[in-house]
Amino acid sequence: MAVPGEPCTGPGVWNQTEPEPTNAPLLNLCFLRTLGVWVPPMYLWILGSIYLVYVHRHDRGYLRMSPLFKTKMGLGSILIVLGVSSVAASLWKIQQGTPQAPEFLIHPTVWLTTTSFALFIMHVERKKGVQASGVLFGYWLLCCLSLVLSVAQQALRGGFQKDPFRHLSTYLGLTLVLVQFVLSCLADQPPFFPKDPPQTNPCPEAGASFPSRVMFWWVSGLVWRGYKKPLEPKDLWALGKENSSEELVSQLERAWTRSRARYTQAAAFRWKGGSRAEAQEAEAFLQEEGSKRGPLLAAMWRVYRSAFLLGTLSLLIGDIFRFTVPKLLSLFLEFIGDPKAPVWKGYLLVVLMFLCACLQTLFEQQHVYRLKLLQMRLRAAIIGLVNRKGQQMEQKDARSRLCSAILRSARVIKFHGWEEAFLERVLRIRSQELSALRTSSLLFCVSLVAFHMSTFLVALVVFTVHTLVAEENAMSAEKAFVSLTVLHILNKAQALLPFSIHAVIQARVSLDRLAAFLCLGEVDPGAVDLCLSRCPAGEDCITVCRGTFAWSPESPPCLQRISLAVPQGCLLAVIGPVGAGKSSLLSALLGELSKVEGSVSTKGPVAYVPQEAWVQNASVVENVCFQQELDPPWLDRVLEACALWPDVDRMPKGVHTQVGEQGMSLSGGQKQRLSLARAVYRKAALYLLDDPLAALDARVGQHVFHQVIGPSGLLQGTTRVLVTHALHLLPQADQIVVLVDGAIAEMGSYQDLLHRKGVLVDLLSQARKPEDGGKREMDPPSCAEDPTGSPGGERPEGRPKRSVRLVPEEHSTSEAQKAGAFNDPEEARRPAGGARVPYGRVKGAMYLTYLRAVGGPLCLYVLFLFLCQQVASFCRSYWLSLWADDPVVDGRQPHAALRGWVFGLLGCLQAAGLLASMAVVFLGGARASSLLFRGLLWDVARSPVSFFEQTPVGNVLNRFSKETDMVDVDIPDKLRSLLTHAFGLLEVILVVAAATPMAMLAVLPLLILYAGFQSLYVASSCQLRRLESACHSAVCSHVAETFQGSTVVRAFRAQGSFVAQSNAHVDESQRASFPRLVADRWLAANLEFLGNSLVLAAATCAVLSRAHLSASLVGFSVSTALQVTQTLQWAVRTWTELESSVVSVERMKDYAQTPKEAPWKLPTCAAQPPWPHAGQVEFRDFGLRYRPELPLAVRGVSVRIHAGEKVGIVGRTGAGKSSLAGGLLRLLEAAEGGIWIDGVPIDRVGLHTLRSRVAIIPQDPILFPGSLRMNLDLLQQHSDEAIWAALETVELKALVASLPGQLQYQCADQGDGLSVGQKQLLCLARTLLRDTRILILDEATAAVDPGTERRIQAALGSWFSQCTVLLITHRLQSVLGCARVLVMDKGQVAESGSPAQLLAQKGLFYRLAQESGLV
Repeated sequence: MAVPGEPCTGPGVWNQTEPEPTNAPLLNLCFLRTLGVWVPPMYLWILGSIYLVYVHRHDRGYLRMSPLFKTKMGLGSILIVLGVSSVAASLWKIQQGTPQAPEFLIHPTVWLTTTSFALFIMHVERKKGVQASGVLFGYWLLCCLSLVLSVAQQALRGGFQKDPFRHLSTYLGLTLVLVQFVLSCLADQPPFFPKDPPQTNPCPEAGASFPSRVMFWWVSGLVWRGYKKPLEPKDLWALGKENSSEELVSQLERAWTRSRARYTQAAAFRWKGGSRAEAQEAEAFLQEEGSKRGPLLAAMWRVYRSAFLLGTLSLLIGDIFRFTVPKLLSLFLEFIGDPKAPVWKGYLLVVLMFLCACLQTLFEQQHVYRLKLLQMRLRAAIIGLVNRKGQQMEQKDARSRLCSAILRSARVIKFHGWEEAFLERVLRIRSQELSALRTSSLLFCVSLVAFHMSTFLVALVVFTVHTLVAEENAMSAEKAFVSLTVLHILNKAQALLPFSIHAVIQARVSLDRLAAFLCLGEVDPGAVDLCLSRCPAGEDCITVCRGTFAWSPESPPCLQRISLAVPQGCLLAVIGPVGAGKSSLLSALLGELSKVEGSVSTKGPVAYVPQEAWVQNASVVENVCFQQELDPPWLDRVLEACALWPDVDRMPKGVHTQVGEQGMSLSGGQKQRLSLARAVYRKAALYLLDDPLAALDARVGQHVFHQVIGPSGLLQGTTRVLVTHALHLLPQADQIVVLVDGAIAEMGSYQDLLHRKGVLVDLLSQARKPEDGGKREMDPPSCAEDPTGSPGGERPEGRPKRSVRLVPEEHSTSEAQKAGAFNDPEEARRPAGGARVPYGRVKGAMYLTYLRAVGGPLCLYVLFLFLCQQVASFCRSYWLSLWADDPVVDGRQPHAALRGWVFGLLGCLQAAGLLASMAVVFLGGARASSLLFRGLLWDVARSPVSFFEQTPVGNVLNRFSKETDMVDVDIPDKLRSLLTHAFGLLEVILVVAAATPMAMLAVLPLLILYAGFQSLYVASSCQLRRLESACHSAVCSHVAETFQGSTVVRAFRAQGSFVAQSNAHVDESQRASFPRLVADRWLAANLEFLGNSLVLAAATCAVLSRAHLSASLVGFSVSTALQVTQTLQWAVRTWTELESSVVSVERMKDYAQTPKEAPWKLPTCAAQPPWPHAGQVEFRDFGLRYRPELPLAVRGVSVRIHAGEKVGIVGRTGAGKSSLAGGLLRLLEAAEGGIWIDGVPIDRVGLHTLRSRVAIIPQDPILFPGSLRMNLDLLQQHSDEAIWAALETVELKALVASLPGQLQYQCADQGDGLSVGQKQLLCLARTLLRDTRILILDEATAAVDPGTERRIQAALGSWFSQCTVLLITHRLQSVLGCARVLVMDKGQVAESGSPAQLLAQKGLFYRLAQESGLV
């Protein structure tokens, strides 16, 4: 390479004998050139060595020799030849007797070896698959700057004819280095054999050039696409392996496991080494949550320390350039104040200030990008860890927990007309939350203003002390505005301090909660000795030896001294009264209980059917297959055996119909049979069945038992443990276990237990009705059995065989719909109630919605306050410039005291205005948030039941949590920031225009470019925000769904597939988060560069006009322009972020346009109190449908129920029994005809008036988070004595009295601490407390044993003796005491009359009675 220039000797500026300015050493060009000669080699040798180690460890595959690589290597070779020739020329001159300075030999040799090293790095990069090199980019850039200085020196010195070779070699070297620099701005082709598999839409970052990476230009394609058309999920890039959940979670999980192990070992070592007292103290210390934070932090540090340290290093380098700018500004103001200074120094300082500002931007944006990327990766890893734990975190805030309970129990709440009561509870919590938000916002405003005004306060103190103490206390432009510039830099760090403190506190709390959660005890894998190989015939499949179990280590045992041996292929029936421990026994066999003592062993794969059916928000076929491969013939047999084909026939998309969140579109019986079908499809060896027949009518229950569970069913030959209250099935069981109070009372065959006349005989006698002597319950069903096992005895006409149904017929749309086409992936993947994702920019109506919620007068007041404080800020800075221009007399300024007082007064006025304006913004935001939350709550509460059936709970809950938090906090903060920067921008433009009018020629184009960047960014950002929110909702829904079905997932050993599903959902969220993250950096980097251009323009204009400008005015202008980089950038960014945040307002208003229920209360109600006074119910040609496009579910029902009459409603599953109850309570509006109560049409009565006068006990027992008393008496209308009386009626008084707190016992979510039967009885007690004339019992006693049911029916008969009772049940024995029975079939009343009359007719009721074993 050519010699960079001549030695620092000679006349003019290069003469070493000429004195250099002592106060400006940085402007010594000889010194700068010397730096230019040595810095590039030092840079490459230091960074290049580290870089080679990094490249060696990150092999991406090799690159082929592309034309770009060959060109680089060729140019590098020419540079080496040029360097060798320079050394040779110097040696030749020495040989000829011409003295040469040592640098003519040293410098070319150093550059020669450095260039060779650069070529070696190029070669290694090609071998390791590096497409663009940042290290070489920086090296060639430094070489260019160095050679530019050399060329400038040679041009000023002249002497071309004296030494043409050296001049030509320098010019040629500069040309070659410039070409190398340009080539380093390009990216090479992708690796020939990449290490990672190719992706369909890969992220362009990997193939981007280095300038494109640092400036984030590689995002421009996506931003432009989003500007041209709304972005869709297919437009998003594929997720790289380094950002995938599988990779991130596995890394953090390994580190977390190691950290916990080391922490435990260290604790154990300390425990062993100390005394017993010290050991106890250490043990107590280990129980604290804070102590668990250490291993989690250590794990995070182990995984992400390199990314964090690299981001921190970028920040430190950026700060070095940030603090260099004030020094350059000081030199620049000295230049402006010195008329004799050469002009080139001014331009050099302008360029240096511009370069330092640009480098600061680059490093700062890299810092933010890497930490944001770290945040995204850490979030995905934490979600994965939590999901692998198999349950949600329990520490939810009260509002989210209550909202979740309300959404999941919407049907029950609407049954009782409790919307207003729950709305009041939510709003009460919300009021407390908003009160805390207002207080914290005001405190935040005070701290923010304090930190914001710290610049002014420090400047005031500095200027005052300088004026009073310094001997020469004259205020100069350099002193004033350089000090302000430095203080503004420090103020930025101070302004972030309150945010940092708040973030640290939040992080500490979150880490404590996460660590405590991750350290919770898990299901003990050793609780059950599980052998996955199938049990040979003749051996015991289940063995329990003296087992004692509890729900937790702290709770008392729920099962005691259990000894059980179940041979392979045995059908074991488990019976007992409510609360005896039947479900607990199955949980113990699954390993879900804490084993106190004893042993449990099982052999073979396990399938489990819970008592409360759990179904996924997926299609029917996906629920049945449950992560297994589709086997159409086997699926057909399973659906047939579980009696699901008739239900599937009626579904709009057959087996591909989505069942909705928690199966809300299905009846209780359908959900239970779907849950059973999932277990049967599994082909397991051991089946644990927790009362799957309770929700089925007699015919369907008998069919399911004989086709699935019984001796000749699909499960024959497998081991089955059946918990049941159906005592008539006991004769068909091989063995029977009777549980009482958590212990086995007796065990044996049916005949053995009858002969013993023990507990089983007592249960059978309790189940007898007085008039039948118990005969029917003890006799097995006879003639009702169908040899083919199909419901009803034979296949209905017109129904094709299942083998035909698998292939949809071309000419039969309905038949194709019934068949469902098992292999239709599009239908199977279409979500139920998927979130509607709007497109394009946020509509202006959303801004108006928010501003109207804030209030028009308040908005105008905010603008006025911000204007006032900005005027005070402008006057303060202008007053300081006047102070600096005051004449100096004897080293002092005569009006310094007045200047200082006015400066301080203006600063105080600005502080007061800023505090008032910010406080009003936050208070207005709290008001808007309150109104928008109320609107959302009202829109959801007024939605019909069909809305909750079709909309995933995660979507709705996301609006009540994440979107509400955005409106609470983000929008007011973004609005405050936008107004602050917008008014600050107006001040900057005014100052620059007044001081340097020529700079306005640059300001206007810059503003146009800013507007262009903002327009490009906002459309994409808003759509990415929407997609991210939709993906986040899917993550929340899946986590919640997994938690609810965690027992089933573990029983089926499907944790791996559910973890994979969770990873897929999180990856989809990451796919939307990552483009949004880099789009933010793209905007910030480009806007800051534009802002730096304004600094360049203002300073250049100041150099051009320095003869007409004072130093104080230039200092005022340039120091303000230095702030405009941040001000302009933050103004545009805040505006775009505000628009992205307003998407939350849009999402909160999504449900405003959905269909709503009829009014809760009517101003002129047709029913006047006391209504209903008698309780007469009349259906007149009544019909209803579930959705407009579906056929009538109930039609042509005309029946009159007299006041005080007890009417039973029976029928097969899906006959329309519960639909009648829904129609009576107007959960579904009548499609034809109507219903009259005491002569008043119910469609002329408000919904709450109707639902508060009609009591119902629904099929699904639901308890809400809160005390037991609140669950029994939500409206607080009854005394404790009345509540205890109701509990005694339902035989729960003793149970409640034994609970901690009794009536104040806190129910867990959904009442998880109680059995299903106990919850059903509590719901019954809740209904007893209501003053009603009409009572609906919808399978109210399905989960209790027959003896308890008989006693409760007797108690209800006396309690509601004056009421009209509609008893919907599958147990026909329950309706034998009714005055009349309605038999439903296919949505119509098939038969009506007394039980005796219907039995005599020998119609449908008679057949149902036969199937139940009653005749």
